[in-house]
Parts: sequence; structure tokens; C-alpha cells
Amino acid sequence: MPFTPHRGARLRRTAAAAALLALTVTACGTEHAGQQQAQSAPPRPSFAPRPKCAQPTEAPSKQTPTPTPTADAATGTPHEGNSDDRPPNYADNHAYRMAGELSSDKRAKGEASAERIRYELEKARKEGDVSEKRITAALAHLGCGKEHGVYIWDGLYSVHTGDVCVSGHVTKEELTISVHGAYAEPQPGTGPCVENRGGH
Repeated sequence: MPFTPHRGARLRRTAAAAALLALTVTACGTEHAGQQQAQSAPPRPSFAPRPKCAQPTEAPSKQTPTPTPTADAATGTPHEGNSDDRPPNYADNHAYRMAGELSSDKRAKGEASAERIRYELEKARKEGDVSEKRITAALAHLGCGKEHGVYIWDGLYSVHTGDVCVSGHVTKEELTISVHGAYAEPQPGTGPCVENRGGH
């Protein structure tokens, strides 16, 4: 068949359409590969670990420490164990006020940190200054600041060491100290170590 201008134009259009189709397929292939790479990437953790403070200078003993009662961070009094006279749904209704469980390793680290905190707070007591400013300075000496949920109010102190909560009361007359887990829903505006005093 003889070559005609119309036939040449059709061939050029066909070649252009083929080239365009090839580009589209290549682009789609690249897009799918990118999607597969994104899907196969390992998930990132949704939270950063808590910063550490009041860490012991030596590794804590591997011995399991003697369990101490968990104290109420707002009053300094130990929590009661499960009582038989509580209603059956008591635990469910009060779960938001429960402190997290501690492994024996975390409790050992916490007890070692608590000793360092006790030492600094005893120094403040011996000086006769248990003001909020002085207690803040005592905890800051151990590297504990706002990022550790430090909360001080009316003799109450609490701090998260990165492993556990250490809390209690410090007055000129006494010093109490307790090691416990962070609360699921702590008292708003206080940090992770003060029990929620509200209700659900």
C-alpha cells in the first residue's frame, strides 16, 4: 500500500499513544513499589521511653527486695489489699486509680533510686527547710525535673525516675517514701505518680 500523509499521521499518533501508555505503566509500577515499601517498613513505637533520673551509681542487687506496701501518693498511707466486703465490680470501677504493676527488676531499681531520693530529702529536713523550692532543688540535684513528672505540694512530693514512681511526704517532723508504678489516670495536672482523687 502506498504511503499517504494520513497514514503517516496515524502512525505518529499510534507511536505517541504507545509511548504515553509505557510512561503511565512505569509510573504506576513505581507507585505500587513505593506503597509496598511503606507497608513493609517496621512500625515505629508510639511513645518515647521516660527520661531517667535518680539512678543508682551501682547496679541494684539482683536479690528480690522485700515487698513494701504501695502508698497512696496523695495521703502517704498504704493501700488496703483486696477486701472481701468490696462490691464485685469494685476493681473495674476503680481501675483508673490503680498503680501499674512492677517487675522485681523495676522494683529493685526503684528501691535504689528511692534511697538516693531519701538521702537528698533528709538533708533538706536536717537543714530545717522543706519548702517547695528546697525540695525541688533536692530532686533537681538528682537530675529530676518537670520532664520526670515532679510534683510538690503541701508536703507531698512525687517523681517518676524513668522506671518507677517514688512519692511520699516530707515535713520537718517526718519523711515517708514509697515505690510504686505510675497511675493509669493520675490526678490531672500532677504528673504520673499522684493517684486520681476524682470519680468515674
